[in-house]
Amino acid sequence: MTRPHPRWLRPLAAGALILASWATARLAGPVLPADLLMLAAAVVAGLPIVISAVRALALRVVGIDLLVTVASIGAIAIQNYWEAAAVTFLFAIGNALEDATLTHTRSALRDLVSTAPDEAIVLRDGEQVTIPAGSVQPGETVIVKAGARVPVDGEVISGTGSLDEAAITGESLPVDKGPGAQVFAGTVATAGLLQVRAEGVGANTTLARIIHRVEEAQDARARIQTFMERFSAWYTPGIIVLALVGGLITQNLELALTLLVIGCPGALVISIPVAIVAGIGRGARDGVLIKGGEYLERAARISAVALDKTGTLTEGRPELTDVIPLGAATRTEVLTWAARAEAASDHPLAAPIVAAALAEGITLGQLPEDVEVVVGRGVRATAGGRSVTIGNLVLLRESVGTSPLYDDAAAAAASLASAGRTPMALSLDGVPLGVIGVADAIRPEAVGMIAELHRLGIREVVMLTGDQERVARAVAGQVGVDTVRAGLMPEEKLEAIRELQAAGHVVAMVGDGVNDAPALAAADIGIAMGAAGSGLAIETADIALMGDRLERLPYALGMARRTVAVMRQNIVISLVTVAALLAGVFAGGVTMSLGMLVHEASVLVVILNAMRLLRRPAPLLERPDQPAGSSANRSMELPSGSLSVA
Repeated sequence: MTRPHPRWLRPLAAGALILASWATARLAGPVLPADLLMLAAAVVAGLPIVISAVRALALRVVGIDLLVTVASIGAIAIQNYWEAAAVTFLFAIGNALEDATLTHTRSALRDLVSTAPDEAIVLRDGEQVTIPAGSVQPGETVIVKAGARVPVDGEVISGTGSLDEAAITGESLPVDKGPGAQVFAGTVATAGLLQVRAEGVGANTTLARIIHRVEEAQDARARIQTFMERFSAWYTPGIIVLALVGGLITQNLELALTLLVIGCPGALVISIPVAIVAGIGRGARDGVLIKGGEYLERAARISAVALDKTGTLTEGRPELTDVIPLGAATRTEVLTWAARAEAASDHPLAAPIVAAALAEGITLGQLPEDVEVVVGRGVRATAGGRSVTIGNLVLLRESVGTSPLYDDAAAAAASLASAGRTPMALSLDGVPLGVIGVADAIRPEAVGMIAELHRLGIREVVMLTGDQERVARAVAGQVGVDTVRAGLMPEEKLEAIRELQAAGHVVAMVGDGVNDAPALAAADIGIAMGAAGSGLAIETADIALMGDRLERLPYALGMARRTVAVMRQNIVISLVTVAALLAGVFAGGVTMSLGMLVHEASVLVVILNAMRLLRRPAPLLERPDQPAGSSANRSMELPSGSLSVA
């Protein structure tokens, strides 16, 4: 037989004493033993309430427990033992129910903790050794077999397999992993065998950061919660004054005690925290980390969303699409000099140019002797004693001046930009050589995501990008963005956010947290995408989307709105219940026990209403392409030094 949870022992004991009192009264009539049993029920159920009230008074806090204590002691004083027992019994049940509900709504955190592996298999001296997961040292090789949980964050150095990353990113489908792929502690190997180089262990894993973040978030307070607690601090003494005045005017002590009981703001106090915990917990299960109640409440008021283009609306994996020679230059010549100039650059558009040159068998030789990065324009380099520039038309004009070839380069660049490709003009020793086009594929879910944002009532979806105006507008036209701000430096993105706020918008900024850091900090809500791979994003973003999936953005904002709607519903339910009971007391017919029964019923209603948030609102759409993190999506790493094809 299953033993009841300790929280239910006292209500069960009090209930048994009440039943025994009723049975005794039915068998022997209203006799002393029946009264003693009812009094015992009141003491058993009410003792913790009295202790809590006394402790609160010692801290100069007048709370709900004091109202119930005064009412129950008063009922005993006038020998109304049934009312005293009923009030304390029902209040004890309500407390146990609140505790059970909050424990259940925190189940997301409990589930996360349960995913933390206890053991790890590491290679030491060529042998597999099983050790506690917390004892793995950074740099050690960890073996992950099918069916096992990954014990560390790290990089796959050998083997292939599939991992269930639902605990971290909320992804419902297994993700393929191979050499170079990142893995996270707490994920489960569904197939294959992986050797992983440990990078994050113990408290430094993504899972540990998520658990810490959710713990903090569930305890953080929303503004409305803080207001309601301040309201309760004044409301409770007000009820005591109302009971005193009502008793003095009517000369009816039982009416005064009844006012104390039905005026308890229990449903009001529990209505906000239970909704916040449920909303944050549901989000955590689906790979959406919300910093706390304040941010959840603010996210529900978002009216404008600002998005970076590269890596947010696009895949973030640009590819070479066009090589347009000018004058007598050849394709190979253009690609060779472009790749040589970009070989030492860490700009996202440099890698696809170098990779394309290597793929075509072009030998690039040594790195450039001198490289100057012109921020926002391109690169100047000296390679093999030749002067090379590659970048936008402004940089080309500075390098070559005006000429028929410059006009040809401008026309080619305009054509590429109109097609949504980023053009880069190349010159060699002051002569225009060609134009290269690079394109970053638009994410297949981008159109649906922006449509969903509009459906949620987001009035303005803005693209903020450092890319060229024509490229940005071409992408915006395909995905449905309302406003485009192109050619922006990081500080200009910040100004764009402030302009939206000055226009009356509550603004969310979605970015990678690096070059978008100023804009993310200035926005009302900063949202980091693909945060599973970034400990900094998990700790600093107001909302962190663990999976690299755009549809999580409207999901997060929709969850915030649902949670705030439930908070407001709970407040209305609580206040209407108290108002109706107060009216019933003065109209006659509402007794102390009936008032407490209705009060506890209202507590149950607000709890059940909040628990609706634990249900998944709608299936998260699966990406039509291969899941992020798949070994097929790894970017090419270029060797240092000589850049020639092996």
